Amino acid sequence: MTDTLTLGFALHDSARLMRKRFEQRARHLGLTRSQWQVVAMLSKHEGIHQKGLADLLELESITLVRLLDKMAERGLVERRRHPTDRRLSLLFLTEQAHPLLELMREMGKATRLEATEGFSEEERELLLQMMRRMRSNLIEACNLPIDEESRRHD
Repeated sequence: MTDTLTLGFALHDSARLMRKRFEQRARHLGLTRSQWQVVAMLSKHEGIHQKGLADLLELESITLVRLLDKMAERGLVERRRHPTDRRLSLLFLTEQAHPLLELMREMGKATRLEATEGFSEEERELLLQMMRRMRSNLIEACNLPIDEESRRHD
């Protein structure tokens, strides 16, 4: 039997299993994966408005509003009025969210170490460099139109 594991499948399945393992670690904290994603993204973009955060997370605005409502009830996120545009709310993590963010980072590190068990430090770095280059290539490619000829060769 030949190995039919393609690059796309290997990447997708590895990412899925890393998320699953992270969720196993984080389950006791009572947050959904979507809520974890909001915390992580908001930690990098505090003061962003809801539409901007929805775009970054690739979520529909209504989906994000529901997540933010639940997280605000838990005291993890706060909405503040925009100083010049009353229609906009700016989003911030609360002090209560910061310890969770630290736990999240620790669990993420443990999961990454588990995923790369047996890799040398050089192999870890090489993998990361290659993934960054692949990501960069795909970002660039996504900004180019697909021509008919390249579609026929797929």
